[in-house]
Amino acid sequence: MPDLTKELTIAEALAREAGRAVRRLFEQGTAVAWKGVNDPVTAADHAANEILLSGLTAAFPDDGFLSEETADNRSRLDRRRVWLIDPLDGTREFIDGIPEFSIMVGLAIAGRPALGVVYQPIADLLYRGAPDIVAEVVCRDEIAPLAVSAVREPAAMRLVVSRSHRNPLVNDVRRRLGIQQERPSGSVGLKVGLLATGQCDLYIHPAPGLKEWDTCAPEAILQAAGGMVTDGWGRPLQYNKLDVRQRQGLLASNGVAHDQIVAAVTAASHTAGFRLESGYW
Repeated sequence: MPDLTKELTIAEALAREAGRAVRRLFEQGTAVAWKGVNDPVTAADHAANEILLSGLTAAFPDDGFLSEETADNRSRLDRRRVWLIDPLDGTREFIDGIPEFSIMVGLAIAGRPALGVVYQPIADLLYRGAPDIVAEVVCRDEIAPLAVSAVREPAAMRLVVSRSHRNPLVNDVRRRLGIQQERPSGSVGLKVGLLATGQCDLYIHPAPGLKEWDTCAPEAILQAAGGMVTDGWGRPLQYNKLDVRQRQGLLASNGVAHDQIVAAVTAASHTAGFRLESGYW
């Protein structure tokens, strides 16, 4: 992996700048528009997107870019390095006045996650990670290393679940694994952050909805912290695809019993009628 110090520094600075804009709009209140059914967007999404995209394109003009709030012209497909931007992950929580939303910036190199920054502006909490390079959490200028838990038995694991998009399939997986503890949270990045700091052990998303910009930064951070990310069938997630949907969902864990968890997710998915070829979409 190349030296990504410059990339991490710029991505963090831009995430913090976007976070300041988002925080102002959160405190002031902002109107909501709808891109589709259950798919809201706000002025905060657009403001953060402008800061992130303009800053990254200026710093890395030869890279490709894919952002949730910018039309994809597919010029990224012939680039080896592609930035994946979610300017406001957890828009539903933002609208509901719940501070569990984040700004997410990831870099994929040759289709694999290379670095990630996830910033929660209300808490001034930032996760940064690049596998084999850095894994840290910064909270109000205090820096601590990231590390996943060592919990080995799935039944003893703490499951983090979506606050606003819980899927019934999660209940079946939880039953199959015997899991008793769960914690709700908004934002994929913040859920994975709970794993990367050892506060939770497992997160599954066996449902439609995820796109590449939802998973790149969190995956890079969790891998750097020693965890593991696959789809619901245990395969690696890929980036810079023509179809940006993560059709087969997401399974993130501390990595200790990942294969056993994959088996439970796959069995529950098959029982519900889902198959690998089509995934959850």
